[in-house]
Amino acid sequence: MANLKEIRNRIASVRSTQKITSAMKMVSAAKLRRTQNKIINLRPYANNLSFILTNLLLSKSENQLHPLEEIRNPERILMLFLKKLNVL
Repeated sequence: MANLKEIRNRIASVRSTQKITSAMKMVSAAKLRRTQNKIINLRPYANNLSFILTNLLLSKSENQLHPLEEIRNPERILMLFLKKLNVL
């Protein structure tokens, strides 16, 4: 049979584990909330993109290409090189 000291140590250990678990739940809830907000903020973009693509497909006739579907030879090409700055 366990003595009183071992039982107290076990109770303290369980309480410590509960505190850690509670903190982890709070962190994950904050991350989930942040991600949900990002998704909600992207909805107007997704709706507009869906609207544009639907109209593009519906306005297309059999022999006519939409101006966005034309294959063109570019006269000029612009190349951008971006460097990531490491700021502390």
